[in-house]
Order: sequence, then structure tokens, then C-alpha cells
Amino acid sequence: MIQARGLSRVFRTTVRRPGLGGALRSLVNPERVAKTAVADVSFTVGAGELLALLGPNGAGKSTTIKMLTGIIAPTSGEALVAGVVPHRERERNARNIGVVFGQRTQLWWDLPVRESFAILRDIYGVDDAEHRARLQEFDELLELSSFWDTRVRHLSLGQRVRSDLAAALLHDPPVVFLDEPTIGMDVVVKEQVRDFLRHQVEQRGRTVLLTTHDMTEVARLAERVVLINHGRIVLDGSLDEIRRRFGGTWQVQVTLADPDPDTRLEPPAGIALLRREGPRLVFGPQDSAAPITVQGALKRIIERYEVSDIAIEENDLEDVMRTAYLKAPEPAQPTESALRSG
Repeated sequence: MIQARGLSRVFRTTVRRPGLGGALRSLVNPERVAKTAVADVSFTVGAGELLALLGPNGAGKSTTIKMLTGIIAPTSGEALVAGVVPHRERERNARNIGVVFGQRTQLWWDLPVRESFAILRDIYGVDDAEHRARLQEFDELLELSSFWDTRVRHLSLGQRVRSDLAAALLHDPPVVFLDEPTIGMDVVVKEQVRDFLRHQVEQRGRTVLLTTHDMTEVARLAERVVLINHGRIVLDGSLDEIRRRFGGTWQVQVTLADPDPDTRLEPPAGIALLRREGPRLVFGPQDSAAPITVQGALKRIIERYEVSDIAIEENDLEDVMRTAYLKAPEPAQPTESALRSG
């Protein structure tokens, strides 16, 4: 449903020189610089799949989404969404997608929410019966009716984002783009939105591309993760793969059921015995080219020893992501002469 092939986007800006003289020189002889926001990004998202596009601020996530939604055209490469090139067929693409930007709304500021829904119904040509059925479904999942006669300007952040989610799906698009939709929400509304997204993917078969800085959201929703930094893809895979590559520290603490203090304990392959405190053993990953995951280690330990108690300490997902961000190399920026020759 979503295909990005070698997507790149370069922005050109004029350097502002200090002072009045610098401003005049900038007018007469402007100095242009090029900034690569996205560089050779390629990935696909299948039907009924939820993909989390992750990265630090300025990594290129929003620029990538803007190219996939047709808001901006790529400098090079190709994007296909539901078989449509977004920036070339914007109207057709708009009927295939729903979009929610967490900091912006597509609702009319001075109108009640329900009237905004009616306008969107007419814009997309949705049948009245279908419109009512979808509103009823969204109301059951997002509890919209308690505030949909309220003007948008008077809604709380959580109410507005729930309304925006419903508005983005009123025309029943197969693909949904969500750019930090739950930013600033309280935990109750966040969980309500997560349940709604799970329903859309699992029950409705929608394709969802999500960007977020909330690692709890990623852990509970994402089937697959694309990690982007400095405009380039660092990793495309599961959370387990990210943990394996960037989170390698974990400990498994076990209490032996019938310990013999004179017995020499040989840990399973790929696992190191860090310390022994009577019946209590503490294991960690062994340095190797193919580090074992904590799940794999737990399985091997239970198979090797009889234990009466077990505890796991693993890197927090936020720590893992921070390590992944810091390890990503920054690409060289193109020169203006290189851009002109290209």
C-alpha cells in the first residue's frame, strides 16, 4: 500500500549575514546552502500493517510523511501510495489517505465538531447512510457524542485529536498517516486512541504509518519499526531487532531450586555468569558476534537449571532508542554546485 523508493528531499535556503551591510550583500550576492532532510529512503508497508517511523527531532520523519501525502514533491526517488504518485495526483491521493498531524487540525475552528464532519462528508461525497454508520462506530470507540456539538476552539487537546482521527477516517481511506497524534495527551486518552488504532488495523485492515516519540505507544502498537536518523534509514525491522542491535545489556537473576555450592555452573552458550551469591545467579549477555536476546537467554537458562524464582532486568526502550539515534552517522550535505550539476 505504501512504497518509498530512494526518496530524497533537499531544501535550499539563503544564508542571512549579520548587520545592515550583510543584509544588503545578501540581496546583491545571496549565499545559498543546501540541506538534505531525507536521503535515499526506501521501505514498503503492506495492507493491514501498522509501521512506526521513528527518529529524533529533525531526523526526516515529517518530511517523509509530507512526500508520501503529496504535500511536497521529492527531489529524487519515487513514492506510491495505494498505486498513486502522491504529488502528481493530489486529489486522487487525498481520497485514498487519512492524515492527522498532532499539532494541527483539519476541523473548522469556529464550527461544532459535527458540522465539520458534515462538511467533510460533502467534500468526499460520502453517502448519508454510510456517514451515519461511521459516526456511530467512531462514537462507540472514541466517545465523540459528549462533545461533538462543541465548537472546535473550545475542545481540549484530547477531544480535538479524537475528532481529527474520526475526521481523517470519515471517507474510509485504506491508508492513514499519523504524525505524533497523541503528543501532549493524558494517559487515559492515549490508551483510548491506541485501542482505536488497533481496531482500525486489526478489524478494518487499514494501513497505518505512525510517527511518535512515545515508546510505550511503539511497544503496544508497532508490528514493525523503521528507524530514521539524519534523513537516512538506520534499521527496518522489529523491536526485538532494535533491542538486539542497540540494547544489548540485560540481566537475568535466578534462584536455584536445589543449589549445591560445590557444583561448578556452566552457563548456556551465548550467556555469561556475571556473579553468584549463594543460590542466586546473575546472568548477562556474552560478548559475541551474534548476541542473544533476553527471551532466548531466558529459554536456555530455564532449560539448563531448575529455578524457584526468576527476574529480568532489561534496557528501557527509550534507552535503546537513544543509543540507536546516537550511533547513526550524519550524511554529508550536498554543495550547491553538486545540486546544479545534478
